[in-house]
Amino acid sequence: MKEIYLKFMAEHLSVRQWQVENCVALFDEGDTIPFISRYRKEKTGGLDDLEVAEVRHWTDVFTDMEKRKAGILETIAAAGKLTDELRDKIENCVSSSELEDLYLPFRPKRRTRATIAKEAGLESLADSMCGMRLQDPLKEAGKYLNDKVATAEDALAGARDIVAERVSEMQQGRECLRQVFRMRRLVTKATRKASEPEAQKYKSYLDYSEPLSRMAPHRLLAILRAEEEGYLNIRIDADPEKSCNQLYSILLKGSPRPSPTLAAQLRMAVEDAYERLLCPSITNEIVKEFKQKADIESIRVFGENLRQLLLAPPVGQKRTLAIDPGYRNGCKIVCLDSQGGLLHHEIIFPHPPKSEKVKSLLAMERMIDEYGIEAIAIGNGTASRETEDFVRKLDLPEECRVYTVSEDGASIYSASEAARSEFPDEDVTVRGAVSIGRRLMDPLAELVKIDPKSLGIGQYQHDVDQGLLKEKLDNTVESCVNMVGVNVNTASPYLLSYVAGIGPSLASSIVEYRAASGAFTSRGQLMKVPRLGAKAFQQCAGFLRIRDAENPLDNSAVHPECYHIVDRMAKDLGVPVSQLVGNRELCSKINADSYVEGEFGLPTVNDIISELAKPGLDPRESAQEFAFDDSIHSLEDLVEGMELPGIVTNITAFGAFVDIGIHENGLIHVSQMGKGKGRVSDPSSVLKLHQHVTVGVLSVDLERKRISLRLIG
Repeated sequence: MKEIYLKFMAEHLSVRQWQVENCVALFDEGDTIPFISRYRKEKTGGLDDLEVAEVRHWTDVFTDMEKRKAGILETIAAAGKLTDELRDKIENCVSSSELEDLYLPFRPKRRTRATIAKEAGLESLADSMCGMRLQDPLKEAGKYLNDKVATAEDALAGARDIVAERVSEMQQGRECLRQVFRMRRLVTKATRKASEPEAQKYKSYLDYSEPLSRMAPHRLLAILRAEEEGYLNIRIDADPEKSCNQLYSILLKGSPRPSPTLAAQLRMAVEDAYERLLCPSITNEIVKEFKQKADIESIRVFGENLRQLLLAPPVGQKRTLAIDPGYRNGCKIVCLDSQGGLLHHEIIFPHPPKSEKVKSLLAMERMIDEYGIEAIAIGNGTASRETEDFVRKLDLPEECRVYTVSEDGASIYSASEAARSEFPDEDVTVRGAVSIGRRLMDPLAELVKIDPKSLGIGQYQHDVDQGLLKEKLDNTVESCVNMVGVNVNTASPYLLSYVAGIGPSLASSIVEYRAASGAFTSRGQLMKVPRLGAKAFQQCAGFLRIRDAENPLDNSAVHPECYHIVDRMAKDLGVPVSQLVGNRELCSKINADSYVEGEFGLPTVNDIISELAKPGLDPRESAQEFAFDDSIHSLEDLVEGMELPGIVTNITAFGAFVDIGIHENGLIHVSQMGKGKGRVSDPSSVLKLHQHVTVGVLSVDLERKRISLRLIG
């Protein structure tokens, strides 16, 4: 990796260059993001997984840029126009816009007005104009008449086309306009199509303007979606006269003052370049640039929501009854064992139109008793509140708790290949109910089977850069899975595939080996899995857990490469390793400095001691029971000033959506989140996904079915 790239990444991340350099070297060795951030802190100076992922991203960007540079250099060299100065500029740029500006004058072009003028033999006239060598352009133009050029005026027009194209390709001019356009307002104008009813969702943006530099990401994405759908046109309100003056000055820089008649011709060429070539091009560039920033922010919000969703508190290995609520088609019920295995399923009809309440109550009591149910999961979709009210009328066992679970994506999972392979003999309703129950038991293990874009979180996820979105979401899922750790003897292939160094193919091999040979009894046994070599073992071993293993370290985050350090610690304390693991008092007596050796520095030793004190501890909190206000069942029940309990269902840049127990979620705008109704800049700094909150009702719009809320606590 070139030093210019390393320097850029270091400045971008606000870290030292050696940290980036070592991180890139680890990538070159085949190391993964979770492994580097967890087990190579000495080499990276403690870069966390987000920073390591950012280095990975820019490493890929600059690898692609190097390929692009090679192609550009080859093209320019083949044309015989590659100078040492140009080569140096190309090889040392880190900006894609700068690279494309350097290439622009040499890029093979489609047939333009300028190429037509060149074919007519007018390039030398344009050269003379740009060289300020003409006193009388019209007289000089008369020398260029031929079968393609009838008059001197035609010759001048053609020469101006050539000059205009050159002006549009001036790197300094393009960058100057970029600076101007970045500071201007984006202006929208409604089209004829905006009169259609579907355009009302963009009502606020149909005739709108705002400085691009201050425009919130969600507003820009909404405007661009409206433009894509044909409801409005957009432009940047740069001043053409000022812009042309700047371009004209750049064109004349270092040249003698032109004659008045030549100056007029050059001015006409500059104005044409701006209006016909530069303004559309730079507008597209700047809008794209700000959209990329909006994409990054929206993807960040989506990634943070996904992280919170995946790390939602699990109830753990409890025998669970899950309900997918419904009216006409009944409530689909499944009973699961403590590992999430399907034991039983049936349908009850406690709600209209059948209203078989007594029969349904008896069926529920029978299932709860027969399968020793310890937790009940109710999907939050249609008939959820009514089903919850029905369930709470049961005489439940003392330790049995009732939870509301998000159904988002359950229907996607139920029809997926993953669901079909798990339950080939069951229909989609059973699979969906199983997913609801398993989400309660372990959200992370279940949600990795579903495309994050189907989970009802984030904003404008279908409008942002899909490649960047996938990269961010994959990194987020991988980070969460490896942070929690995976039980190799119970994990599905979908969960295993996100463990560092494994992937889908090795995950399948692990599950097949487990099925054929029985449960793993040690981490070392993983080396017997077909195609799981030393490198894959190095990457994944620390994130896999083996409960009841002979070596207790196999159920911890201590990496096998450091077991010898733990052996020394135990020996020095005069106890076996099994007695040291989980003993906080003994761990507090360990002097970390005494065990620093070779590539295992103080950060690694401190991590080992922390892990020994609480081995394999799940970083997630425990699930909490929740109940909506019993008096609220519909939009009509809401009254301004009410204070209600709610659950945060989605967080965006402009606020948070809250489920208060009716079919429509309410919105807490950012202006209603701070103390004293103050505005907050980042909603995710105040609220977390699925957080239990108390909200106040500010307003209710029955016609548009919108609820405005304020955060109380």
